[in-house]
Formats: sequence, structure tokens, C-alpha cells
Amino acid sequence: MTEISLFSNKKNNVVSDTKKINSRREFFKKTATLSIGAVTAASLLDPVKVKADDPAIMEEQPWATSLGDPVTKNRYGMPSVYEHNDIRRNMKLLQSGNWQASIAMCPLQESMGIITPNGLFFSRAHGGVAQIDPNEHRLMIHGLVDKPIVLTMNELKRYPSVTRIHFIECPANGGPEWRGPQFNSIQFAKGMTSCAQWTGVYLKTILKDLGLSPKAKWMLAEGGDSSHMGRTIPIDKVLDDAMIVWGQNGEALRPEQGYPVRLLLPGWEGNLCVKWLARLEFADKPWYAKEETAKYTALKKSGKAIQHFYALEANSVITSPCPENPWTDLKKGQLIEIQGLAWSGMGTIKGVDISFDGGKNWIQASLKGLVLPKAWTRFSYMYKYEGKPLLLSSRAYDDGGHIQPTVKHERDVMGVESVYHRNSIQTWEVTAKGEVNNVQVLS
Repeated sequence: MTEISLFSNKKNNVVSDTKKINSRREFFKKTATLSIGAVTAASLLDPVKVKADDPAIMEEQPWATSLGDPVTKNRYGMPSVYEHNDIRRNMKLLQSGNWQASIAMCPLQESMGIITPNGLFFSRAHGGVAQIDPNEHRLMIHGLVDKPIVLTMNELKRYPSVTRIHFIECPANGGPEWRGPQFNSIQFAKGMTSCAQWTGVYLKTILKDLGLSPKAKWMLAEGGDSSHMGRTIPIDKVLDDAMIVWGQNGEALRPEQGYPVRLLLPGWEGNLCVKWLARLEFADKPWYAKEETAKYTALKKSGKAIQHFYALEANSVITSPCPENPWTDLKKGQLIEIQGLAWSGMGTIKGVDISFDGGKNWIQASLKGLVLPKAWTRFSYMYKYEGKPLLLSSRAYDDGGHIQPTVKHERDVMGVESVYHRNSIQTWEVTAKGEVNNVQVLS
């Protein structure tokens, strides 16, 4: 191909050679023609037709004819203006009385890989988002410890840090749909979860330095925001993998994620991961006398309630296709990748099965990329689109033997009164036209 130089070292000597440009045009036309013959029946491009006169190929686009923005135009990098669907959303049905005490839903349909960007991470606030000066913030650790202490942020960060990838999920994720589908949207049906790389210190490292009494069986974590939310944590979890974190995805926590510091309990209910962490108290008994420290409970079908269930069960959802990402532009015979996310607070995802008939038959999907404990895991399956109706479901299982239940199995055990820990199999109806709807398959 003839090389075209747009600029030379001589001032105002811009090359404008019509003959060379026409030669370039002929080259692209020939390439487009040849590429049609290179497409085979098994290709992902089938039955795509390459147009030799496509203006997107033949004509210079506006962004290629002038200088772009300075690299420092925004003090903090921003997404492309064309990614307008990649935002958190809320609706009045999900409010807890006001907008301050509300939920921002993660756009799972736009998720790539297993890391949720900080600006899209789902968020729950009980008293609005606190704006805390880190220089004035303090963390008190007291109770059944040998050396009670009050730490500044600088003092806290002197402990040896660790970085881990874990998901956080609200125990009410999927809860609004316990009686039936409420939202024809993956973002509103399953968007109360996200996954990030966290940086902080293991709590057991600090307690080794302070000295923990053998009598300590519980820890109270209290936030420094207006709600002063308190949660009680069993000491076994505290000494296992509980973290105090100040970093998320390579930067400081965002205010809505508890800046300057929060508690992280990998795999356990998100409400236990107290944000704007201000106080940790250790005792031999839980603080049930205070309403704000009581645990979420789940009323079972039998009438009894489960008081202590902290870890989140095996779960999964297909993110493509979904109501926001339909198959309406596909042609019969075209190969398409079915993708989704799986996670478990009980351990590491071991596998994910996919069903095209609402759970009557299952085939195994492939796990992609990193497979880590208590973290999102991406799964995938290549499918030849046939333009026929489907009931598309996914079923995850972890290395501890926990399997995602059917809706019927979950209801037989839990009934329909509790909105918490609803991890039953999610099903999408794919119509003959490629539209995707949220449905429930009971069996």
C-alpha cells in the first residue's frame, strides 16, 4: 500500500495528493470485498456483510480531523460521552423514606470483567452520604482489649496493608421479587452487588498488637455518619478475614463507600460492612438491647425466624442477554457469547450451569479470568442463535458444595415473607424476536 504522509518538516507543507487518496480508497474497497469471502459459516461475523462504500470506513470522521481534548481537561478521568447507560440508578420503590437513606443500583448489564469501577459501585446509605475530613476522623478500639486506643488515619495506615478482591452484596438483593418479577431490568432486579479490589489492614493484625481478651466473643462496629449504624460481628469472623479498608480499586474510598475508612467482611451481608467506621468495641455478649445493633432476620415458612445468617449464598445472573441487552439485532445462525456473573460468600465458585429451557436440562459454562474466593466470577458460553423462544437460566455452585436453589426450593424453605437472602435461580425469557423479559420459573 502507498504510504501517505500528512505532515512534513517544512512549514505549511501539507501533502494533499488526490491520486494517493484514491489509491487508498481502492485498497479499502478491495479489502472489504476480500473480507466477505473470508467469512465462514462458523465465524462470529456470519452473516455480517462488509460494505465497500461504508462511510465509516471511506470517510474521515470528525474526531480524526482535529486535535482532541487536553489529557488534563478533567481533573478526574471521565467515561466517554457515548457510554450514557453506564450509570447507577434509583427509583421511588426502593427508597427507605427519603432520598438520603436510599440505594444506588449497579448497572450489571454494562459490567466488564469482575471489577466494578468506583463510580458505579452500588451504594446504600441509612442517613445520607457523610463528608468526613480524614484529618479530623478517629477510630476508637476499646472494650475487652488490653490496650484501648484511638487511631488517626495516619496511625491506622502504619499497620501492614493487604489488598484483596471481594464482592459486597446487600442481603436484600433480589428481595423485591420474592413474590414474583417486579422489574424488567437486571439493574433493579440484581443490582445491589458490586466487586472491587480493597486495600486496608486485617483486623486481626491490629488486635495482635492491642491484645484481645479470651472473653471477647462479639465486636460492635459503629459508623461515624448521622445514623451511627451499629452492627455486631462474631469474633470468629473478626479473627478470620475481617478488614479495615481505606482503598478501593487503587484510590481512596469514595464518600458513598465510607470515606475515609470502612469495615469489610468478605462474603458476608453488605449491611455488616459498616461505613465511615468510627468505633469498635469488644465484649462477651451481643448488644441486642439496642435496636440499631440487632441483626436482620428472615421469617421462615414455618413461622420461625433465622436470626444469625451472615454469609451470602451461591448466586449468579446472566448479564448478556438481559432486558437491557436483548438479542433483537441478531440473525439466525449467528454465534453469540452468553455471559454472566457468579459469586458466593461461602467460598469460591467452582462452576456454573446454563439452561435454555427453564431448568429442565443443563449444560456447563466456562469460567473466565480470575476465580477467587468471595469474589465475582465471570462465566461464558458460546451459543448459535436460532431465533426461537428460550427460558435462559444460570445455576452456580461453589467449592463448599453450595448450589443455587430453584425458586420452588427456596420458597419451600423460606416462604415468601422475607426479602433477605433471595438467591434463587434467575430466568430470562428470550422471545422469538430476541426481546428479553424477567420471568420466574418455579420448578
